[in-house]
Amino acid sequence: MVTIKSKREIEYMKEACKVVAKMYEKLKEEIRPGMTTWELDQIAEKTIRSLGAIPAEKGYDVGIRGIPPYPASICISINDEVVHGIPGKRKLKNGDIVKLDISMIYKGYHSDSAATYPVGHISKEKEYLIEHTKKSLYEGIKQVKEGAKLGDIGHAIEQYAHEHHLSVVKELCGHGIGNELHEDPDVLNYGKAHTGMTLKAGMTIAIEPMLNYGERYVYMLDDDWTICTEDGSPSAHFEHTVLVTKDGYEILTGE
Repeated sequence: MVTIKSKREIEYMKEACKVVAKMYEKLKEEIRPGMTTWELDQIAEKTIRSLGAIPAEKGYDVGIRGIPPYPASICISINDEVVHGIPGKRKLKNGDIVKLDISMIYKGYHSDSAATYPVGHISKEKEYLIEHTKKSLYEGIKQVKEGAKLGDIGHAIEQYAHEHHLSVVKELCGHGIGNELHEDPDVLNYGKAHTGMTLKAGMTIAIEPMLNYGERYVYMLDDDWTICTEDGSPSAHFEHTVLVTKDGYEILTGE
């Protein structure tokens, strides 16, 4: 069920999203060749808790028998890993791109955001991928306003991606957000304009395109969490939590 947030709930959401925005300011300064993804996760958890929040990813249970709860505080995915990479002993290397997906709970409300960063000097192809994945997110966000259709968001993202010769991962999507991390509706990164649910002021949604430099197809590793590109091509991911307003939108997780 889609929920329309009250003014009070929106204020709580804004507080939660300010906290996650601070996290990125901290973590992007920590990324360097030689550090392990586990070290980065521990910095994240310490910072999240110091800000009075709780890491929403830690212990997250998808409710499917046989799939263990997520074991870390944030998702860290490298190169061909699209999303949900589990932090561990792997070291970041010069030339990698690293995706951070951070969700947290603050005063009972969730915030969710993702960004892709270079590690040292990266290839022109990876620079291109990061630049245009981020721009595709903002193309989607531009469609948000009361009365617009949910399909307008996905259509704008997909059209921009195709114009720039990047592929859209279709097995994963954005979502509503509030008291729960994942609420209705699903926010697809592809689709037809002028179709789907009508957006209403007070809705809060997480928009998160995942674009690949190669083909769109993905598979899951044996850890039951990490999603990778089938062809080994690099993937990038950006996400913002967005409020639908009568006049348009407000990005709650920074710019």
